[in-house]
Amino acid sequence: MSRSQWEELASWPPEKLDALLDQLGEAGRETLLHDWVVHARPDQLPPPGDWRVWLMLAGRGFGKTRSGAEWVRAIAERNGGARIALVGATLMEARSVMVEGESGLLAIAPRWDRPLWHPALKRLIWKSGAQAMLYGAAEPESLRGPQFTHAWADELAKWPYAEAAWDNLMLGLRLGDQPRVLATTTPRPVPLLRRLVGQSGVAMTRGRTHDNRMHLARGFLAAMEQDYGGTALGRQELDGELIDEPEGALWTRALIERCRVRRDVLWNDGDSAFSRVVVAVDPPASAGGDACGIIVAGLGVDGIGYVIEDATVGGLSPDGWAARVVAAAARHGADRVVAEANNGGAMVESVLRAAEADLPVRLVHASRSKSARAEPVAALYERGRVRHIGAFPALEDQLCGMMIGGGYEGPGRSPDRADALVWAFAALMLGRRAEYGIRPL
Repeated sequence: MSRSQWEELASWPPEKLDALLDQLGEAGRETLLHDWVVHARPDQLPPPGDWRVWLMLAGRGFGKTRSGAEWVRAIAERNGGARIALVGATLMEARSVMVEGESGLLAIAPRWDRPLWHPALKRLIWKSGAQAMLYGAAEPESLRGPQFTHAWADELAKWPYAEAAWDNLMLGLRLGDQPRVLATTTPRPVPLLRRLVGQSGVAMTRGRTHDNRMHLARGFLAAMEQDYGGTALGRQELDGELIDEPEGALWTRALIERCRVRRDVLWNDGDSAFSRVVVAVDPPASAGGDACGIIVAGLGVDGIGYVIEDATVGGLSPDGWAARVVAAAARHGADRVVAEANNGGAMVESVLRAAEADLPVRLVHASRSKSARAEPVAALYERGRVRHIGAFPALEDQLCGMMIGGGYEGPGRSPDRADALVWAFAALMLGRRAEYGIRPL
């Protein structure tokens, strides 16, 4: 039955609908419950036309995951020859969200056609014979070689090595009569999304969190509007806007993409790739308030600086974030913790010492503006002196909001992650030359 026919039924009086439901019986009612055409909003259904890529750019909670899972399910149930790639930012995200999540393929499947899930093989198999295989964009070479009829690419804007992973996926999309891919993501102005928007063969769906209000927790929308309404973060994460990079930003997405490397290129025969490792901390101004920026960075034996981990946490007490700092230092064998001391320097040092008495802590004092401190670090990026080991979406959003000459136009009230990164590379690579009030390590 078509959607228009179901909409006609919805206009019937309740007693007539009740009579129809009684006639359908239990099996018919269960079939109706799993008919996505009945329950989906129009913007969750495939667009008309001869498209190769369906790009769904929408805010959080819009229903992107459900749309992707139902699109895959419909293909698999009707086409036994379908070979479908399920690609997440990482293999773990592909499994936990696309397959095993609350709106994933296992959860939305009717009991009479639930696919067999083989976690060890990273494979789903339907009664029809259709198969879906899991991949992570963090390993783009894994997409080199396999062939597909369809693909679902989830959270495209979060993908590490996005260009390489996407190109390998598209080159493998060569089976069947009409190979197609659905890409679902909350937008970020990363180079890959900019490339796809407006490209021929791409059909685009836009949507807002508010569009799915009937299925979101009570009070959630009001809280989100109060906290993020009218902000750049709200426009991106809730309204699904692809916001252009601000003019005069110290970092650009393209610059960061050029600086991205894979972790496996840094190690050889088990030797350490770093001569020094620091954990840089930008403490919150108040207990339990803003996030505590925690960035782990290393100076490679090749003289290049590397972002190793973003361990930033929010909403914790000083004891809580100090414990996270200690854990990060132990995890990466850091030889120093560098912590900003402008907001209660004695307190910052005392909580870190309380968490770990032997922790080597150096307090740094900001004698210049955020922009002035960040500019020489941004220059290191421009000269190819800094690399990101993988992707750090939240950190990179903040970096791209740091402005030349002052100001911040990124997500959140404070660039806590970006500030911590600046302290890290100032300590590792700039020292007194940048006038940060710290000595070279």
